[in-house]
Amino acid sequence: MRAATRTKPLRILIGKVGLDGHDRGVKLVARALRDAGIEVVYTGLHQTPEQVVTTAIQEDVQAIGLSVLSGAHNYLFPRVMELLKEQGADEIVVFGGGIIPGEDLPRLKAAGVRAVFPPGSSMHEIVAFAKGLWPGP
Repeated sequence: MRAATRTKPLRILIGKVGLDGHDRGVKLVARALRDAGIEVVYTGLHQTPEQVVTTAIQEDVQAIGLSVLSGAHNYLFPRVMELLKEQGADEIVVFGGGIIPGEDLPRLKAAGVRAVFPPGSSMHEIVAFAKGLWPGP
């Protein structure tokens, strides 16, 4: 993680990776984070892992939140982690949510995904996690 004392606001990229076209939930998460004072970069639908990582680096975010409902999480999350490492940006925290079976969580955690929020997670829980990533001055 970057310096302990922040000099700029927390910035999180929220991305929809893969072919999944359902974006209601991710838009609610983006709004909850914005309402909590977090700067949000929303990439829109149908992003590739490469696009997400490139945008995250360009936008100087501290975290990437991915939404996956398509079942491709076992490829997409690790691919984002791999690309971040290749780009020397593996200090960027990756978290996500969507339809992700519990038996897949250990694999995602082993790949470096910090947290996964399944359906039914509260916005308060997601915001609290995000705010914990970037302590105040």
